[in-house]
Amino acid sequence: MVAMGPWQSGLDIRRRPLVAAHANMGGRPPAMNIVVCVKQVPDTATERKLRSDDKTLDRDAVDGVVNELDEYAVEEALKLKEAHGGEVTVLTMGPGKATETIRKALAMGADKAVHLVDDALHGSDALGTSYAMAQALKKIGFDLVILGSESTDARTGVLPAMLAERLGTPQLTLANKVEIDGSAIKIQRLTDYGYDRVEASLPAVVSVVEKINEPRYPSFKGIMAAKKKPVETMGVADAEIDTAQVGLAASWSQVVDFASAPPRAAGTIVKDEGDGGAKVAEFLASKKFI
Repeated sequence: MVAMGPWQSGLDIRRRPLVAAHANMGGRPPAMNIVVCVKQVPDTATERKLRSDDKTLDRDAVDGVVNELDEYAVEEALKLKEAHGGEVTVLTMGPGKATETIRKALAMGADKAVHLVDDALHGSDALGTSYAMAQALKKIGFDLVILGSESTDARTGVLPAMLAERLGTPQLTLANKVEIDGSAIKIQRLTDYGYDRVEASLPAVVSVVEKINEPRYPSFKGIMAAKKKPVETMGVADAEIDTAQVGLAASWSQVVDFASAPPRAAGTIVKDEGDGGAKVAEFLASKKFI
């Protein structure tokens, strides 16, 4: 179990009772409540820009897509639901256009979604984002929270651990395999030398890597069904978020200045006239590569 940090407020997490806790009570065990955190990020195939007014990412200037690693998180949640029963809720924090990301996750098979959207959240850093999402998760209730290990726009990789800390739950990160047995959760944690086996008790926060599964493509039936699935909009007041802890003004990190990347210079063509190797070596030496 991770230690509780000084930024945590009083915990009031709504969790459904777990199967193991009610194994001897008879009747049908309660279903597991899985929440998947997804993020809309700029398409990596397009040029990303910062806004000139506040130096934050200009999300309106590019097409938004589902963060790639979050698709693996959605797939894993659906696989766990298929194996153990339960319900999959998608949670995203972002501007209004992030509903496009929500709909794709719903089309993949998630049951419902919560969209945390409020102008006060604009410019939040990882600390502010983890606080806001933790507040929303307390309102939603969960047995298991699943995320991708990082996003393609920020690449901090710290949100899963921060969420677990704020929620007071175990963190199981970089999972390439997840197993649930009653109230126990086991993962294989990807490492440079292979993997570690990590075990904890539910509720818990898990982050996954791309080696864990192969995300399904939304079917036409799933796309049509997604249009009718419930999407709850939640603002800072609904989630009881202290606005002094979120937004650009509360961010612990900031962009001081930025400049556009210089245009790419023309390349050097080396014509081989018997001395091509020497010319290439000379060029590499001039650039201090060798």
